[in-house]
Amino acid sequence: MNIASKFWEELKQESANTKILLAAVPFDKADFKPHEKSMSLKALASHVAEINGWWKECLVQDELDFSKDMGAPKQYHSTEDIVAWHDELLVKAEQILSNTPDEAFAKPWTMRNGEIIYFTLPKEQVVRTWCLNHLYHHRAQLTVYLRLINVPVPGMYGPTADTM
Repeated sequence: MNIASKFWEELKQESANTKILLAAVPFDKADFKPHEKSMSLKALASHVAEINGWWKECLVQDELDFSKDMGAPKQYHSTEDIVAWHDELLVKAEQILSNTPDEAFAKPWTMRNGEIIYFTLPKEQVVRTWCLNHLYHHRAQLTVYLRLINVPVPGMYGPTADTM
């Protein structure tokens, strides 16, 4: 099994869990923030959904430069919009991974803001950190938000206190 196939198998499994979690987000509480420095529920759910799109930035491109115009952020008007965006990006991620040869994962990738370079790492390490681990981190945050607003937390790896 090549490198891309291993990443795809993990992403496919975890995306099913992500979709379950995103579907539980109540859009009528979209502005909820557990702390003034926290993202809103809508912003966090949107961020969790959009991480599937980062495979393009991390595998097709060789750098991400925050000083360049990245366009207007995608607007969501419902939980269904966020779930649909997640699903659309998953299809694109599968296409990207299916076209990425093993040798591409060794190529360097840089995150920068103009002249300021935050890091340069091999693409294999970048996708592990930014496309998967980063997703898991924010998904965990999202479960805390749901708990704080009394939304039953869905089971992703088995039952939760709410599903037992």
